Amino acid sequence: MKKYRSAIVLFVVFEAIAVSLWLATGNLFYLLNFTYIGTCLGVGLALKAAGWHYAREFIQFGVGAYMLVFLGLICRENMQIEGFWYYLLSGVVGAGVLHYAIAKIFGPLLFGRGWCGYCCWTAMVLDLLPYRQPRGPRRKIGFVRYIVFTLSLVLVLLLFHYGKATSHTMFVLFVAGNLAYYAFGIVLAVLLKDNRAFCKYVCPVTVFLKPMSRYALLRIHCDEEKCIHCGKCLEVCPMEVEVNNNSRQRRNATECILCHRCTRECPVKALR
Repeated sequence: MKKYRSAIVLFVVFEAIAVSLWLATGNLFYLLNFTYIGTCLGVGLALKAAGWHYAREFIQFGVGAYMLVFLGLICRENMQIEGFWYYLLSGVVGAGVLHYAIAKIFGPLLFGRGWCGYCCWTAMVLDLLPYRQPRGPRRKIGFVRYIVFTLSLVLVLLLFHYGKATSHTMFVLFVAGNLAYYAFGIVLAVLLKDNRAFCKYVCPVTVFLKPMSRYALLRIHCDEEKCIHCGKCLEVCPMEVEVNNNSRQRRNATECILCHRCTRECPVKALR
């Protein structure tokens, strides 16, 4: 049962959130929503522990498509960062604010950038492209994410200022924003030969994710006594993390998406 520990822990955490929010609000939606997400995570991680190669993709599409199609397009909840600003400034602690608080602000203290590797509906599509391993040097353009982050807040502030901040406007922004993210993400991936280029340089959500991820409880550990420094783990890492260094100060330490390609590639099982 030890290898299924992460699956059980995450399922229990999400089920606790589901039940707590249901009891606190009386809204059955929270029970069903977080139970579904927790079940996808639990089942997917159990399949991963059992050795199924496509377990991560199972979770990506199970959670990502649910949030994009059901919550976003059907329930018309803006789950992008603009939606977070909108609900926060409106004083509404709804699905958007809870989603950010759990998945992207405080959650990373537990599971780091796991959101990026397992649940993000943008990465869900970008990971289907053929550039799973970066084919060029990392660019020094990470500052772009802070520009996009700031512009998202400014946009919502302007909508409030001009009285255009409505649920309909936010739904239109959700649709337009997703189309723009997919288009730009695909173009950037093709130009830089890197599926995760959008995540590394542009995604504004990483401004929340990166600081907390440095202290994540769940992370890739390296037994440096076992490590033979063959470099195979570094070759397959989509985020170019220095995984053969166990320090939290390792290169690109806050970028790990817990995809575990490195652990599968390690010939001496120094990574876990």
